[in-house]
Amino acid sequence: MLLAVPTAAAGAIGGAWWMRGSSGATAETAAAPSAGPASPTGRPAASPSASGVTVIPAGPAVVTQAGFRSAARGQNVSLVVVSPVVGSVEGLPVCLVLHGRGDDARRGAALLGLDSAVADAVRSGAAPFVAVAVDGGETYWHRRVAGDDPERMILAEVLPRLAAQGLRTSRVAAFGWSMGGYGALLLSERHPDLVVAVAASSPAMWRTYGASAPGAFDSAADFGAHQVLGEPPAAGVAYRIDCGRGDPFYTVSRQSADELAAGERAFGPGGHDPTFWRAALPAQLAFVARALAAPANRPTPR
Repeated sequence: MLLAVPTAAAGAIGGAWWMRGSSGATAETAAAPSAGPASPTGRPAASPSASGVTVIPAGPAVVTQAGFRSAARGQNVSLVVVSPVVGSVEGLPVCLVLHGRGDDARRGAALLGLDSAVADAVRSGAAPFVAVAVDGGETYWHRRVAGDDPERMILAEVLPRLAAQGLRTSRVAAFGWSMGGYGALLLSERHPDLVVAVAASSPAMWRTYGASAPGAFDSAADFGAHQVLGEPPAAGVAYRIDCGRGDPFYTVSRQSADELAAGERAFGPGGHDPTFWRAALPAQLAFVARALAAPANRPTPR
């Protein structure tokens, strides 16, 4: 069951598009999307883009909250869909947003002000894309011994739901911070045929299992099977890594940026906190937009 709950704080109400093409799903009645805020003349200020979508000219992006029962995770999960357009989202690409430890899709989107950031990116000239945050628990975004499998949830449950609504899911980007930064890098390593770009803020990585955070991995074998640090770049994937010099993951982030030949990186002042992550977000979203808009050049899966 897919339940759409448009948020009142978002600029226009955008839940209705979740209702289209969802066989067997139920949804709350949602207001039709508005044409955007009015101009001084009283007429809507929004105008169609060349692709036929209507970009929000002012204010935050359209935010839709949805939930479903995840078989892969064995629990109910939430999606937060942030769209910088009013009207059709047909054919728009997707950037997956992977939250940090202790957050979930809703808190993570609010933590970074994702609705404003995505809208600002598009108004600044970035090609439109839809950002989709999803609950990953504290799994570090890989299958755990107890059976909780957020990776399978993304591949087998989230992306098919997005594709059914007309979004382009054959090539996606991934963005995340802390635990989610690691998760985004891991997803690209395991699925370079799917992920074309990764933007990682302060990715939580360790050189040894003994140094890792309690609960991040089930065992030394689990740590070894899901290693990102020390690995080469995945073919065809573009990387951007940001980390503050006061962050405990600064050294390993610098190491990973070199190992992955990250085309964009920023290592300025800052710590492991939302202030740094929010400051890095505009450049990261612009990077993601460029990668998603580039011509497809899919590598052979490893």
